[in-house]
Amino acid sequence: MTTAINNKNIVLVVGAGDATGGAIAKRFAREGYVACVTRRSADKLQPLVESITASGGEAHGFACDARNEEDVIALIEQIETEIGPIEAFVFNIGANVPCSILEETARKYFKIWEMACFSGFLNAREVAKRMVTRQRGTILFTGATAGLRGAAGFAAFAGAKHGIRALAQSMARELGPMNIHVAHVVVDGAIDTDFIRDNFPEKYATKDQDGILNPEHIADNYWYLHSQPRDAWTFELDLRPWNERW
Repeated sequence: MTTAINNKNIVLVVGAGDATGGAIAKRFAREGYVACVTRRSADKLQPLVESITASGGEAHGFACDARNEEDVIALIEQIETEIGPIEAFVFNIGANVPCSILEETARKYFKIWEMACFSGFLNAREVAKRMVTRQRGTILFTGATAGLRGAAGFAAFAGAKHGIRALAQSMARELGPMNIHVAHVVVDGAIDTDFIRDNFPEKYATKDQDGILNPEHIADNYWYLHSQPRDAWTFELDLRPWNERW
């Protein structure tokens, strides 16, 4: 296990989609961090990488199956040896797929757990191994209300999100004394995305009244968590519009 010797700080965002993940990468890039972003398809990352570069930042996109242990190990090794030390890690894979428990299949249930929970373990474990040698770092998990309570029709998603929250709790207790800040962010509510605009127009219409979450404002909170002094670390932060029921 080797580490690149340079003065670059790296943020790794696993699940850098067009909304929250991309906004987090841009937010850290504005602070001078090199944004390393992953999705299963590297082509889908190109607009994000180009946007960060055009704004004067540095970004690198990687195709990676976050559920594959060999792929994850190789990714972290490549970033650490070729680009720089990962100072902040964000796990942002969702897998919110509703289905009645009476119709849920074993295959889909397992896949949702793999995507939203198991892949978080794989990536966070590999990053944590690097961070403990340096005695510093931040690990942030994107959660959901499903991680606090399971709603009807969301058994698979709730199971996975409960799992990722428990992982974050265990890691925070183990790694906090090693100067690694682990936090879990509950994002509760519709986010300003094309999916919400196209599929839930009534909800999207509340955007002008701040009725849906702005990805940039979500990203500000991730930067806030990373920037906190360790005498006042937050473990769990939840974000929701003012009008969201909870």
